[in-house]
Amino acid sequence: MRAIFGYLKGSWRTVCVIFALLIVQAYCDLTLPTYMSNIVDVGIQQNGIENAVPEQIREQSLSDLELFMTDDEIELVKTSYWKGDDGICTRKTNLENEKMDALADAFSVPMAMLYQMENSDAQADSAQPIHSMEALRQALDMGMITRDQLLDIREQALDRMGEMSDSTIQQIAVMYIQNEYEAMGIDMGEYRSHYLWSTGGKMLGLAALGVCAAIIIGLLASRTGAGIGRDLRNSVFGRVLQFSNAEMNQFSTASLITRCTNDIQQVQMVIVMLLRMVLYAPICAVGGILKVVHTKTGMGWIIVVAVAAVFAVIGTLMSLSLPKFKKMQSLVDRLNLISREILTGVMPIRAFSREKHEEERFAGANTDLMRTQLFTNRVMTFMMPCMMLVMNCITVMIVWFGSKGVDMGNLQVGDMMAFINYTMMIVMSFMMLTMISIMLPRAGVAADRINEVLHTEPTIVDRPELTEAEEKRDWNGCIRFEDVSFRYPGAQNDALEHISFTAEPGKTTAIIGSTGCGKTTLLNLIPRLYDVTEGRVTVDGVDVRDMTQKTLRDQLGYVPQKGILFSGDIASNLKFADGVTDADMEQAAEIAQATEFIEGKLDRYHSPIAQGGSNVSGGQKQRLSIARAVARHPKVFLFDDSFSALDYKTDAALRRALSDNVGDATVIIVAQRISTILHADQIIVLNEGRIDGIGTHAELLRSCKTYREIAESQLSAKELEGGAAK
Repeated sequence: MRAIFGYLKGSWRTVCVIFALLIVQAYCDLTLPTYMSNIVDVGIQQNGIENAVPEQIREQSLSDLELFMTDDEIELVKTSYWKGDDGICTRKTNLENEKMDALADAFSVPMAMLYQMENSDAQADSAQPIHSMEALRQALDMGMITRDQLLDIREQALDRMGEMSDSTIQQIAVMYIQNEYEAMGIDMGEYRSHYLWSTGGKMLGLAALGVCAAIIIGLLASRTGAGIGRDLRNSVFGRVLQFSNAEMNQFSTASLITRCTNDIQQVQMVIVMLLRMVLYAPICAVGGILKVVHTKTGMGWIIVVAVAAVFAVIGTLMSLSLPKFKKMQSLVDRLNLISREILTGVMPIRAFSREKHEEERFAGANTDLMRTQLFTNRVMTFMMPCMMLVMNCITVMIVWFGSKGVDMGNLQVGDMMAFINYTMMIVMSFMMLTMISIMLPRAGVAADRINEVLHTEPTIVDRPELTEAEEKRDWNGCIRFEDVSFRYPGAQNDALEHISFTAEPGKTTAIIGSTGCGKTTLLNLIPRLYDVTEGRVTVDGVDVRDMTQKTLRDQLGYVPQKGILFSGDIASNLKFADGVTDADMEQAAEIAQATEFIEGKLDRYHSPIAQGGSNVSGGQKQRLSIARAVARHPKVFLFDDSFSALDYKTDAALRRALSDNVGDATVIIVAQRISTILHADQIIVLNEGRIDGIGTHAELLRSCKTYREIAESQLSAKELEGGAAK
């Protein structure tokens, strides 16, 4: 988890923008239920009258209400309304919320009293109504009743209303205001429509703002996730290119491919979900809880029950699926490994009729992965039905207990509807958090695997200090091994022991020996594919470890044991090194004896090369690999058994062309065939990691038993006698 958040450090500005936009989106989502509640409670039930504070009121009606107000309340009303010439008092605009609440408290009880008084009087004698307010005012003017007594009447009325909730009293006050508006000639139908349209317009505006915020958040989250995925792939690939053979052996190729593709994809997907859901969920949950507290429905305990039920369901599902999620990545690795082995080894598989066995091996790995995925998918399929069951049960509970509150007058229908929406938002927020917590472990494993590659330091590195090699420009290419020993990492015995020889420019040095004696290992020490354990390897007297790898390898033309070509065309492969011209390419192809088959192709040097060079023969692949090395004009040629696929005629012609055209370079050839190295200036015979002999072909036939045994196995008696005589 820490590793995943670490990837976001470089994108902190974008994360801050996303966080701000998520607040905007949450505000829009949390405000919409309030407007919906207002449409039901205010727009439909109260004809658009929002509270007990009228926008306009007749002067006489205001005077009647002031009879039942305290001096402070009367003063508050006078500072909040201004009187017009038509006798209508209009509320001042832009009043603070605290002042509006105080006005509502001041108006609600007197309005409820007057409304009940007027309705009871009308019902008592509809033929000759008694205007009780006029009688009260006359009594007040005549001194028959005092203001304190009127306030006592208010307290008595308030005691009678004690069984009513504040919302019920406010609704009675709203009905008084409605009668007042009608008495002033205001069309209540038009007034209601205006409120509904304005509130609906605000809802549309908020919805549009929320949609825009969500779109921008999705865009930024996707770009951030994709950018992090791109950077991780570049970092992993760049680190792999720095690896020596030791690190490449530590990580299998299949595992590195999985880490660079599937693992990074997992991390990328989770980062998008983190930015889009995980940041949004707590904002929405906290906002929903604050809104629920503000509604004062008395049903907050339902949210506690809902969240507990969600955690119980998801906790059970996580306990079942989490171990399988952790196992899935290793199963993907195994499937990739088997796939790569089968695809690269398809020819020997067919030759040994092992198709059935390999099919069963692949099917086993594939089935293991399928079963794990099926198990996790089946477990997760229970999540949505269980969540829907929980949410529907919660809705039923809210409606059940909320309807009782509506019946008792303690709750309005719109408030109950808003409470349902807020509860669903809170539950969904916790559900999103728990769902992402299921994906995080798998992404965490993937992030650990990625970091394992990124934090693996290459054993072959350039020394930071400036060395003699950095200042040296005119290279001759003299290779010297000085008492070199080498041991593979983790091995108990040395692969090479006390190797000392010199390969001089203008001469050919050949290395021969039995299989597994260390020929390729010795050659790999020159370009620093491995570093020596003891001793040193020098180029023109400079230790290869005191040179940058680029400086060293710019002097080398390396042809590996297995010719490797890259997808493209012949020209792109021969110009693989920097600075190779068309003339260099054509000359190299001629030296490597590749011109004949290249010219025979329809597109010549632009003829396509398939991945791995699968559309050319083994001999053609070797010749193209040799031509690629020759084209860069190196000071040192390293041929690792690079003539094995050539016939004797082509082999002889190629070696002759090399001698004629690159005679000033140092040539080191690893070979299995005596015929390839007969005319070498120096032949080194290896036996179990040690040098058994150094000399020419004739000298070794006489002095080296190991070399003579190799020669006798490949040459006729006449050829042996001729070589020994020389």
